[in-house]
Amino acid sequence: MNTATTIPAPHSTAASAAIVYDDSCRFCRRQVEWIRQKDRAGVFEFVPRSSGDLLERYPQLARADLNTGMRLVMADGTVHVGADAVYHVARRLPLYRYPALLYRVPGLTQIGRWVYGWVAANRYRLAGRCDDQACRL
Repeated sequence: MNTATTIPAPHSTAASAAIVYDDSCRFCRRQVEWIRQKDRAGVFEFVPRSSGDLLERYPQLARADLNTGMRLVMADGTVHVGADAVYHVARRLPLYRYPALLYRVPGLTQIGRWVYGWVAANRYRLAGRCDDQACRL
């Protein structure tokens, strides 16, 4: 399973990475808010997948099935998907940098990907959907 592609980023921001998330998912929004609170250094930009300019900014996502999980788009254009994206996010949060290394233990990567895939496939059943007014960040 290829989880990273590299295409130059079309523009740069103050953040070094963009988290593309499902803004119609309550679970996803809660996770993004949790990351936002932990990201005191401003490492991440948070981009809802419904953003009108998403594909202009990140053309490498054009063929991606964004229902399979969050995307972490690095400044160099590299895209990390799902559990791999969570690992790379955790590596950039000071208190989670070292615990994140557990993801690299043989077997735990596959388990993490499986768990992430199950949660992604069931996220609306687990936490529900949002409409524009129901759950603003």
